[in-house]
Amino acid sequence: MFMGEYNHSVDAKGRTIVPAKLREGLGETFVITRGLDGCLFGYSDKEWEKFEEKMQSLPLSNQDSRKVVRFFLSGATQCEVDKQGRILIPSNLRDFAGLEKDIVFIGAANRIEIWNKAKWDECNAEYSDNMDEVIADMENLGFNF
Repeated sequence: MFMGEYNHSVDAKGRTIVPAKLREGLGETFVITRGLDGCLFGYSDKEWEKFEEKMQSLPLSNQDSRKVVRFFLSGATQCEVDKQGRILIPSNLRDFAGLEKDIVFIGAANRIEIWNKAKWDECNAEYSDNMDEVIADMENLGFNF
């Protein structure tokens, strides 16, 4: 399980150091792709296989299913951690998430998220402001705290 928040930076070539605590769970290779809310999602190879299976189970005849598959799979790329603990984030994914210099890695259960730091700070403040509403919605989904 991934958890925690780690501030890092991305260089002009798109390289960043993956926090050691997250690298342990991700492995030497893992997949990153477009995520929701303007961030990137990162999955260990094992979790990515599970995610791909879910994508393959979606009905091809459903337009929204096709959109979801295209969104996540067309942006996906295999990352390999180098000897310095860095990965290269492709320019299309950096552009999608607005990753320019300061970034934040977030542990999010079965995946990591990579955020533009300013965007994460903004979202995090918004989450804090309306967490009571979010928790009430989660309870409506059957998740009780």
